[in-house]
Amino acid sequence: MNKKNDTALLVVDVQRGLFNRPAPLYKAEQLVENVQHLVQSFKAHSLPVVYIQHENKKFLQKDSENWQLHPELRPGADDLRISKSHGNAFKNTALQSELEKIGAQSLVVCGLTTHGCVNATCLGALALGYRVILAADTHSSYHKSAAQLIEDWNRKLHASGAELAAAGEISKILS
Repeated sequence: MNKKNDTALLVVDVQRGLFNRPAPLYKAEQLVENVQHLVQSFKAHSLPVVYIQHENKKFLQKDSENWQLHPELRPGADDLRISKSHGNAFKNTALQSELEKIGAQSLVVCGLTTHGCVNATCLGALALGYRVILAADTHSSYHKSAAQLIEDWNRKLHASGAELAAAGEISKILS
């Protein structure tokens, strides 16, 4: 990340309902800690944070308890909020136009779920020409083989053009 002032953080679907599914979310506490660490680092450097929330007609109905962000995440007045109904956060949303307004060219992506919306949003961002840095230890899944799935998707997304970095490395780069 050479020009840190053109970098935005995308926090994808870190919503209450995804922490309350029958299958537990892999390393849920660590995920939330890492997301918070990234958010604090971006805020400390006056860089934009974008919270993205998935909505559907059943489990994640807009404004429902499940749709709300995880209680440890507390967006500020300056943070962007994007609601979406597709895996790719760019599809049928204002995300791209909002990122253009703030001059973002590089995106750090974290959140839920690895093989779903994180994957789709990374690929969508790459297709639009953004530099994508996947926070490799800051996305997860409730899949029974989550550890392997995360490793596999890190490798696949890297092969597709995303850069990989741990949350701590990203924070150091911003400093």
